[in-house]
Amino acid sequence: MSPSLELGLDTFGDVTVDASGKPLHHAQVLRNLVAEAELADQVGLSFFGVGEHHRDDFAVSAPEVVLAAIATRTKQIRLGSAVTVLSSDDPVRVFQRFSTLDALSNGRAEVIIGRGSFTESFPLFGFKLEQYEQLFEERLDLFVELLKEGPTTWSGGTRAGLKDQRVYPPTESGHLRTWVAVGGTPQSVVRAAQYGLPLMLAVIGGDHLAFVPFVDLYKRALGAAGRAMLPIGVHSPGYVAETDEQAKEDLWPHFQAMHGRIGKERGWPPLTRQAFEQMAGPSGALCVGAPATVAAKIVRAAKALGLARFDLKYSAGTLPHEKMMRSIELYGTQVGPLVHAQLGASS
Repeated sequence: MSPSLELGLDTFGDVTVDASGKPLHHAQVLRNLVAEAELADQVGLSFFGVGEHHRDDFAVSAPEVVLAAIATRTKQIRLGSAVTVLSSDDPVRVFQRFSTLDALSNGRAEVIIGRGSFTESFPLFGFKLEQYEQLFEERLDLFVELLKEGPTTWSGGTRAGLKDQRVYPPTESGHLRTWVAVGGTPQSVVRAAQYGLPLMLAVIGGDHLAFVPFVDLYKRALGAAGRAMLPIGVHSPGYVAETDEQAKEDLWPHFQAMHGRIGKERGWPPLTRQAFEQMAGPSGALCVGAPATVAAKIVRAAKALGLARFDLKYSAGTLPHEKMMRSIELYGTQVGPLVHAQLGASS
């Protein structure tokens, strides 16, 4: 890990509310998201990631289109998915869309590939959930071949094969940066290492340090595959305000409602304020608080996991756009300098 840890942001395009508490139209949420990305670029952040979902509480179903719009309004920030649900997509089309984004952004595109934590895309696009594992494994295998940007020959059981097929447009640099997102499955960690892809750890609960065994496994798997060390990143939820108390009070009702809505689908118990406070505590994955508090939590995770990048999932259910804009501003102008100063001092 370098003292120059990259700091990024992720959003799922959560449908937010206006001043009266009324949900915004998906169209307005998308326009607000572009403004959020513009601000992230202006305050010097390294990455902006947009998730893919196919449900009424998230506005983004076509992240590459949103990212292309952002590319025309930004200059430096890298742009990518968070995540691309490869299991229910076509690897050739994914490569084409991101290589096109790479061209439009002058080489700033990234792909973060994962299984996704929702399954709405499977019936929507005609895929069978019982093929969950096979779909991801085969599509990742094909995508890795496409990343070589040469004639591709591939065969599998879930898609038509390719024989000496070139895919266009190629990237200008010949390299499309691609991560594998992992939520806690050892097999996925090993697979990322075997394919020689950077690892993005999705830490949405518990303690960041609980993922140390996955980092150790990744290092061992890289060594067994004869590969050099590759970047490791973390995606984790959070919110920044002027004080710890303000941050928690701003976030709590929106985070609780989001947790309750998704929890009904998954059988989670209702989120209590006590559990929220624990998540927001020094060892919790929720990076909520004043700039110094959030910076300390990021530094703790970065040191323990050897991180190259930390992506804050800054959207949280109906949390209003204006609150998120202020959080982004504080994250870039205050949290970032504190994190880099502390890592630099300890290097």
